[in-house]
This record gives sequence, C-alpha cells and structure tokens, in this order.
Amino acid sequence: MKRRGHAWRAFNLTLGYLFLYAPIACLMVFSFNASSLMTSWSGFSLKWYHQLAGDQALLNAAWLSLRIALLTATAATIIGTWAGYVLVRMGRFRGFALYIGMLSAPLVLPEVVLGISLLLLFVETSKTLGWPDGNGMFTIWAGHTTLCVAYVAVVIQSRVRDLDRSLEEAALDLGATPLKVFFLITLPLIAPALAAGWLLSFTLSLDDVVIAAFLSGPGYTTLPLEIFSRVRLGLRPEINALATLFILLVGIFVVLANILQRRQRS
Repeated sequence: MKRRGHAWRAFNLTLGYLFLYAPIACLMVFSFNASSLMTSWSGFSLKWYHQLAGDQALLNAAWLSLRIALLTATAATIIGTWAGYVLVRMGRFRGFALYIGMLSAPLVLPEVVLGISLLLLFVETSKTLGWPDGNGMFTIWAGHTTLCVAYVAVVIQSRVRDLDRSLEEAALDLGATPLKVFFLITLPLIAPALAAGWLLSFTLSLDDVVIAAFLSGPGYTTLPLEIFSRVRLGLRPEINALATLFILLVGIFVVLANILQRRQRS
C-alpha cells in the first residue's frame, strides 16, 4: 500500500510538473528550430537568434520592459516593505482602515480600472502642472509600481508577523535606535521575503499588458504590447528566441533567491 501511495504521489507530481513546464520546454526547444513554422521541427539552427539580434523594434521593446521591470521591482520592494512593516508593527492608528483599504485596492481592482484612473490622473496633472509631458517610461513605471506595492506589502507583512521579536527587543535594550534595529536585524531576517517580493514585482511588471496599454506613449512600446501587435500577422520564431533568453534571465534570479533563502535558514 505504501509503495502504491508513493507511486501515485510521484505520478501526480510528475503530471503537475509536465502541465506547468512542458509548454515552456517546447518553446525553448523550438527557438532552435530551423523551420519558420513554429509547430514543425526541421533541424537545429541558431538563425532565429541571429535574426533577433537584427530586430531593432523587438529589442527596443524588450530593453524598455526590462528597465521598467527592474525599476518597478526595486521601488515596489522599498515602498512595500515599509507598508507591510507599518501594518504589523505600528498597531492601529487613526485612518488605519483607510490605510489598509488604499494599500489593498490594487489587489482587487481590475487592471482596466486601475489603468484608466492612472491615465486620467496623469492627463489632469499634465494640464495643471505641465508634468508629465506625455506618456512614456515614467508613467508606465508609476502604474506598475502602484500595482506591485500591494503584492510586496502582503509578502512582507506575513514575514514580519512571524518574526521572533526577542532579537529586536534585545538590541533596543542594549541602546540601539529603532532605525538601526530595522536595518541591522529586521531587514536581514526578512531578506528571503524581500527577494520573493522583488521577483514577484519584476514578473508582474514584465508581463503587464493592460496598464502599459493605457500609460504608454509614442516610442514607448513594451515587449508584451509589441508581441500582441505582431500576433495579428502571425508570430515569428524569433519570439521564441527572445522568450528563451528571458526565461534564462528569470531562472537566474530564482536560483539566486533560493540560494539566499538557504543561507538564511542555515
């Protein structure tokens, strides 16, 4: 019976992994396909990587998305860390319910509503203050950061709530200031959560279509928007090559995050 149970669990686990990762593996394999048909294998070739190097529009869109994702992940992690820390450690204060509601709003609002509201905000500020001067990288970054801060705050909040406060209290008793305790004790303890929040924000920003569609301007087309615009004419295999490069990049980040978590546990 035990062997059957182990075999059944192994079968379910294998089936789950195949369901999740088989499409990604197929995409990576077909990025080396010599044929221009994305569903027909005709031999190994690197020509689509060479064509990708010459596709300036696609590379510009990828570079813009990568820059926005890096900036968004960093800003959302900084702001979301303070927001999550306040939720756990500052107790209830005047306006606490409003604070939670405003922080959680991006989690429950449809992205269409969030995109329209941010677009109207930037239009009005542009009319009143003359800034920003049209939609572009800043407006996309601001929209993505608004969305991602809520996710980071949830991750940090759960981690801070589980911390053993004895180390922080001991440091305070020895004369350390609250700010010093936060940076030297609390922050290292929640480092795995910081890495998780950063990776989540990076992925959300890199993958976003709706908010970027509302907040992008001429000359600022992100990678998802560029890909969706090309779907009408049919996808080319160089998209597979670019996706493979991004998968490898994100995989490196995930491995580094796992190494950080293991070091933290040991």
